[in-house]
Amino acid sequence: MRKAHALLSWLVAVCAVFTFVPPALAEDGAGKRLAQQVYNRPDGDDMTTRGTMVLEEQGRSPRVRQMITYRLDVGYGEVWTLIRFTSPSDIADTGLLTLDHADGSSDQWLYLPALDRSRRIPSARKGGRFVGSDIFFEDLQDRKVDMDHHRILGDEEIFGVPTRILESVPVDPGNSTYGRRVSWVHEQSLLPLRIDFYAPGRDDAPVKRMEVHRLEQVQGFWTVMDSTFTDLGSGHSTRVVVDEALYDRRLPQSLFTSQSLEDPARERVHRP
Repeated sequence: MRKAHALLSWLVAVCAVFTFVPPALAEDGAGKRLAQQVYNRPDGDDMTTRGTMVLEEQGRSPRVRQMITYRLDVGYGEVWTLIRFTSPSDIADTGLLTLDHADGSSDQWLYLPALDRSRRIPSARKGGRFVGSDIFFEDLQDRKVDMDHHRILGDEEIFGVPTRILESVPVDPGNSTYGRRVSWVHEQSLLPLRIDFYAPGRDDAPVKRMEVHRLEQVQGFWTVMDSTFTDLGSGHSTRVVVDEALYDRRLPQSLFTSQSLEDPARERVHRP
């Protein structure tokens, strides 16, 4: 499991640097501890899910996609993920491989069957929509705790259960498409039940929201079984429902390679 967010002059100016931190960047010890607990929550050495992605927008029929997701904790801060769509035919075999590294960097490749090749997702496209959904490429990356400043904003009951409200602001604004994230953390499961995403420089209202509709314990691990990402500007939403989740199957590292990404037959043998 993972283990496993102008040079001033003279003394007066130096003191000012250390005693004044803008409120949006202020961090408290409790905030960082909670963020670390969320990151370190037990989630197995590997995980496989089979489920459905539903894209909904006003005036259009829902678009339903079937998908398989694999995750492997390689250790030493390395987390690898492979997503494969299995239907309908217009998206079947499309895949995304994400290799998250210990230093906080990520490599991502998207495989498009029509082109019969994969292409690397540049870091400048963190805010790009994954296959037209409300899930950004950044949302599919493993974000290390030290990449953000964290602080507790308070406590609030949400969906009938108590949560702690955690704000996370990028240390380096250039490594996130978001200006900040506010999470409502369920303390028992250490999973966010809601996350509000804010655009840089726009603190007045979030631009996107993630909400968890159902949690279950699977093999002793708390698992998100039903969640929705909503674009709060357009109202377009993406719902992800997990039909089956399996942990600790001893997935091989060879599954998380460009060869498996570009050859669905290599990946297919690992499907539940």
